[in-house]
Amino acid sequence: MENLRAKTHNLKLQNVNDAMDIIGSGLPGCIFTQEDIDPNFFDLKNRIAGEVFQKLTTYNFPIAIVLPDDHGLGERITELIRDHKNHNCVRFFTSIEQAESWLKTIII
Repeated sequence: MENLRAKTHNLKLQNVNDAMDIIGSGLPGCIFTQEDIDPNFFDLKNRIAGEVFQKLTTYNFPIAIVLPDDHGLGERITELIRDHKNHNCVRFFTSIEQAESWLKTIII
């Protein structure tokens, strides 16, 4: 399986327009780490994350977001992580290896 890390393909999560760049990347899925994601993305009041997740889901494009357990982003992000535990397109993991393993199971 090719390298699906966002950084390798110069992909970021900063705004809603990034969703279309990710979908149009030619990748079958993508892995984002905290360093690939603008801190504003995690401010759920601005709705960027929700809109990006909706576009990815609409296009059935899977992404894995790798955040440590002690991410320091607040309780609302912890709730978001729990809510996406079994999501078909957007999931959170604590390691790159876990993220790769999940993507391998859904990318054919």
